[in-house]
Amino acid sequence: MLASPWKNTLQLTPGVFFLLALLYIGQKLLIPLCFALLISLILFPTTRWLEDRGWPKILAILSSLSVLGLLFTGLIILLVQQFNQFLKSWPKMQNKLEAAVGEMSHHAGTVLGFSDLEKQEWINSLITNFTEYLLNWLPESLYQTAINLVLILLLPFYVILMLYYRSMLVKALHQIIRQWSFEELKSILDDSIHTYFNFIKGMAVVYLIVGILNSVGLALLGIPNAILFGFIASILTFIPYVGITIGALVPITISWLLYDSLLYPMGVIAVFAFVQVLEANVIFPIVVGHRLKINALASIVVIVIGGLLWGASGMVLFLPFVAIFKLVIDRVNHEHPVATLLQP
Repeated sequence: MLASPWKNTLQLTPGVFFLLALLYIGQKLLIPLCFALLISLILFPTTRWLEDRGWPKILAILSSLSVLGLLFTGLIILLVQQFNQFLKSWPKMQNKLEAAVGEMSHHAGTVLGFSDLEKQEWINSLITNFTEYLLNWLPESLYQTAINLVLILLLPFYVILMLYYRSMLVKALHQIIRQWSFEELKSILDDSIHTYFNFIKGMAVVYLIVGILNSVGLALLGIPNAILFGFIASILTFIPYVGITIGALVPITISWLLYDSLLYPMGVIAVFAFVQVLEANVIFPIVVGHRLKINALASIVVIVIGGLLWGASGMVLFLPFVAIFKLVIDRVNHEHPVATLLQP
């Protein structure tokens, strides 16, 4: 006989597969709704604090959303400025990159026994194929960009409406989940929202500290646009182990192109490795703690599943939702097998 928790888990398996199919089919509707839900969870404590002090509900919602929008806009402007500086310095690096590629292709042709004519034909074929691919990809990309732009423009309206009708949404949720009383459900939701809000505040501080440390390290090495690359790598740390590697690839390549020495790429690797160890063992435990943290294996699996179902949006969204789900399970039944699999 199977133990009761595992038996219940197996009984839920068909429902899980149905849910995954529903998530994949309905992604155009669900992705903006999920982003709006997470933003609503972040804004809810501030909105309620303003309402408790006599602010009208709609004014409290618009004010908290405006503050978040200003912070996000400031970050975007900073990164865009850094990216523009990178584009200005790109032609110099492009010449070195072309020379490096030409040298590598010459060595490869020598080793493989290709003549200069064969190498030139191969390069021309590669350029032609890439151009055809780009021309075929561009219309589809523009179409998807237009759809995503519309979904992004709808996002603040979803957030406003979710916060405005939150009481109705909680009542509807209670009608679906009957095993808890209304007060128990409100208590679980309040605890989850409060914990998630503190987690997001802590993670913002973590990203800020890690971004500053990355930027200072890259600047000391003389890497251009250190702030841009430092903060991109900081944000990518939400993907365990893999994110910091992806974030380090561009500054490693740039340092190699600029200085023609392996010492600088090794220095970049050392900076990111040191900051990553510091973040995992010192910064994160002190600033955030481990209540909403799940183990690295579960994190990677969740991110991969999110990427398969919803692409880049799924990689961003699935992890916080699973973390919130773990928080609810810990509150209801911390000995459930799913809770055990997610423990850090």
